[in-house]
Amino acid sequence: METVGPRKPSIAQWAEDDRPREKLLSKGVAALSDAELIAILIRSGSTTNNAIEVARAILKHAENDLHKLGRLGVSDLRRMKVSGLGETKAITIVAALELGRRRRDVEPRERSTVATSASAYELVRDVLEDLPYEEFWLILLDRGNRLLRRCKVSQGGMHGTVADPKLIFREALDHRASSVVLCHNHPSGQLRPSEEDIRLTRKLVEGGRLLDIAVHDHLIVAGTGYYSFADNGML
Repeated sequence: METVGPRKPSIAQWAEDDRPREKLLSKGVAALSDAELIAILIRSGSTTNNAIEVARAILKHAENDLHKLGRLGVSDLRRMKVSGLGETKAITIVAALELGRRRRDVEPRERSTVATSASAYELVRDVLEDLPYEEFWLILLDRGNRLLRRCKVSQGGMHGTVADPKLIFREALDHRASSVVLCHNHPSGQLRPSEEDIRLTRKLVEGGRLLDIAVHDHLIVAGTGYYSFADNGML
């Protein structure tokens, strides 16, 4: 006859310091680990693992990297085959991470001055760093290098996107931009520019000169970092 071991205690049965919801209330949200925050989202575990253990297993599959976790969809989470992680919990995690991205996107920003590659990167990292496919964005600037707006000009697949110079310069002209910063992501995590990236950048720099629109930089965003054409003498 099979012997069944005792079921692990639920979160409600733990000491108060070990309960993530109570810990949040008593110590503040910043005191919680990533696993504890995910445990609050998923609320319960499985018959063999409590919610925090399920959360730790999810993070382990994402190499304990929230950026990698943020790139996963519901089907990706389900493919982890983590006991206690069903479709409803996967949807909750994906929705929570998306809300975090949207919050950063709508936070009021003063008209930033874009004086360095780092300042340009801060304007696009939230829309580019977690994407599983390529997108091409523009940062449009006025004569004082102050932000006019940022806009997406194209979306592609895992290995590339078409950046049409006509669309790029139409956006710049429509918004009376004096200069632009080109930005796109590499879902592969490879920061170095491809030959196509280099050719496109040269074409856009030349086209900008004809229209009196300066191309200040081209950023490639990959993972949690970026490559700057300007910083590397590639413009």
